[in-house]
Amino acid sequence: MLPEFQDELVPCRDCMEKSCAAAVLDISELDIINANHSVAKFIQGDIIVHEGSMTSHVIYLKSGLVKEYIKNAKEKEQILQIVKKSSYLGLPSLFGSRVNQYSYAALEDINVCYIDVNVFNQLIKQNGKFAYEILVSVCRDSLNNFHRFMSQSQKKTYGRVAEALLYFSNIIYESKSFEIPFSRRELADLIGISRESATRVLSKFMEDEILVLKGRSIEIINMQMLQQICKNG
Repeated sequence: MLPEFQDELVPCRDCMEKSCAAAVLDISELDIINANHSVAKFIQGDIIVHEGSMTSHVIYLKSGLVKEYIKNAKEKEQILQIVKKSSYLGLPSLFGSRVNQYSYAALEDINVCYIDVNVFNQLIKQNGKFAYEILVSVCRDSLNNFHRFMSQSQKKTYGRVAEALLYFSNIIYESKSFEIPFSRRELADLIGISRESATRVLSKFMEDEILVLKGRSIEIINMQMLQQICKNG
């Protein structure tokens, strides 16, 4: 589905949803972005970027959650991470390739900014602080994903599910109560296990009074035990 483009009511200089990188730009630089960007809305389930498509714009996630994923030869999804608001999508592809290496899909209704790639690169070259913040963002995401994948590869099913729940609680929602933003199958794709295994472990965690589960809503009631399961794998 095509995005629904919108008129930007607030200029970039006054936007309250700036990234850490954009926050270091001066007024004239923000006005350059303002003149070379578009705002679009996607609804839950919409694909924002297709793996294999050409990189043409920098996409900034103003609000909502997005999943970053790839597909294997059998068209099975492997979810790499959940992207929160105030993040840029696909920067590694932008700087390392002319082709997007990942797909991105909206997990809820979201708003994004499309920024002209030439303008974005111009700001990186002329503003060292801006370039530094972009570099920090790319490196932080890469390291977080690397450590998560390494940790996950060394854990058994219970440890993987526990780690995923802590990921949502500590990183994505910063709360002990949250709603998993996708299906059990997608949760299993994120963890690298079967849907049946994910469902079985969640039910066991409920029986052991580690969490309360109602549909997609989860409340962690024994954080210490969940952390212990994650640690022991």
